[in-house]
Amino acid sequence: MRTLTIYIATSLDGYIAKPNDDLSFLKVVEKEDEDYGYNEFTKTIDTIILGRRTYDWVLKEIGPSYYDNGERNVYVITRTERPNVGRTIFYTKNLTELVQQLKAENGKNIYCDGGAEIINELLKNDLIDEFVISIIPVLVGNGIRLFKDGRPEQQLELVSVKTYDTGLTQLHYKRKK
Repeated sequence: MRTLTIYIATSLDGYIAKPNDDLSFLKVVEKEDEDYGYNEFTKTIDTIILGRRTYDWVLKEIGPSYYDNGERNVYVITRTERPNVGRTIFYTKNLTELVQQLKAENGKNIYCDGGAEIINELLKNDLIDEFVISIIPVLVGNGIRLFKDGRPEQQLELVSVKTYDTGLTQLHYKRKK
């Protein structure tokens, strides 16, 4: 069975973005030749799930090759139908059913790249298997919270904690079964 992992950065006070989808606080920990394990992690996946706002931000800031590189299936969860682009599928149906179907298929693992709405929908349905959360040493004050209220309690098991000289701390948890 494939696992679904959240691999995401958040401010110390729990925000994944400032108002207006501003991610500038991530620059606090930018360091040449340091990817905080991201490249190693992406070798374990062949499918990405993300929300349309996250997808649009990455397209604007990084470019289309980040997702549409022919290596992975990408599911952009959206309310608006759009034609697929390469291996990028704009998915308008039930997220829970999609994840259950993907987990049952053969392949590498599944990566949820955000945003908060997608993560919290997955949490409500107990579909996230692992959490890799990088804590950025900044208090942003407001914005988009990583975890929203109104979801069931879930017990987690600590896998590892890594600290970096930039002040970033990375927490890796597995869901207790």
